[in-house]
Amino acid sequence: MVTNPIQQPSTVTAVPPPRPALPGDVRALARALAAAPAEPRWREHLIGRLGPVRQGFAEHVRVTEGPAGLYAELLHQAPRLDRGVRLLAGEHAAIAAAIAALQHAVRLPAVPGEELREQARNLLRALDRHRQRGADLLWEAYQADLGGED
Repeated sequence: MVTNPIQQPSTVTAVPPPRPALPGDVRALARALAAAPAEPRWREHLIGRLGPVRQGFAEHVRVTEGPAGLYAELLHQAPRLDRGVRLLAGEHAAIAAAIAALQHAVRLPAVPGEELREQARNLLRALDRHRQRGADLLWEAYQADLGGED
């Protein structure tokens, strides 16, 4: 049986994100982590890189969640994606909390640099997994179903 893929959601073209730089912000954070924690101003660099990541992620959540968001439109056109959408939406709160916790910890001189680095690496892994799950969900939504059923 051959079916047509679902139509791409209008929110992708109707709501261009004003801050499309989240991937670049994440890469900048990763570069800041590559420096030695003992370097002067290392914490300041992390603080400077976390702000844009937090803003970009908040924008991502705004565009994807809510009654007019990408997830709502995906579910309207492809209810079979409910589990994946719920998983992604659930990750939003955890990732936002991880960003906020890291922003708080990096300002505390008593928190060792290596602990901050590990916390930031965990955040980067969570962001990467979330990005990949989102890409996989979109691929599943827009691919043509070419099953071999009669």
